[in-house]
Amino acid sequence: MADMHSAITGAIGALKGPLHGGANEAVMKMLFEIGKSGGDPVEYVKSLLAQKKKVFGFGHRVYRTEDPRATHLRKMSEQLSKDSGNTKWFDMSRRIEEYVKVEKKLNANVDFYSASTYTTLGIDLDLFTPIFAVSRIAGWTAHVIEQLDDNRLIRPRAEYTGPEYPVKYVPMDQRLI
Repeated sequence: MADMHSAITGAIGALKGPLHGGANEAVMKMLFEIGKSGGDPVEYVKSLLAQKKKVFGFGHRVYRTEDPRATHLRKMSEQLSKDSGNTKWFDMSRRIEEYVKVEKKLNANVDFYSASTYTTLGIDLDLFTPIFAVSRIAGWTAHVIEQLDDNRLIRPRAEYTGPEYPVKYVPMDQRLI
């Protein structure tokens, strides 16, 4: 029953650190380190695993199969890298993902490919977590409103049955209302 401002501030604070909202930063730092050293991405990950260190961007508490957000971000990262003429970050990511999937039976999560996507878009590492937070504020706000209305959180499990995409974009001023 916290007020709106406190609840949203708490949600933003929960993203701080490498295990949740900051995992994409850790992924990109790993890719930068591999790129700087000129080493093999798979050998780098093997070294992390041998040292019992975490490879960020893999596994999810809810998604036991592939994180559907990762599926879309992988495609985005690949296309953006091709369009930019620099496939370095995507290529490294793809090799790491394939290795971890076979070796550790873990799937990439939303953080893994958001790292290369954001970097290819020219977004600074320090803005990764704020972007992650901004994209979630509307949902967090809805949850706070639900709780304040009747002290009950609603978390529906549903399957999307709306229109297939891509849907033609119609500018607001041309829409019939």
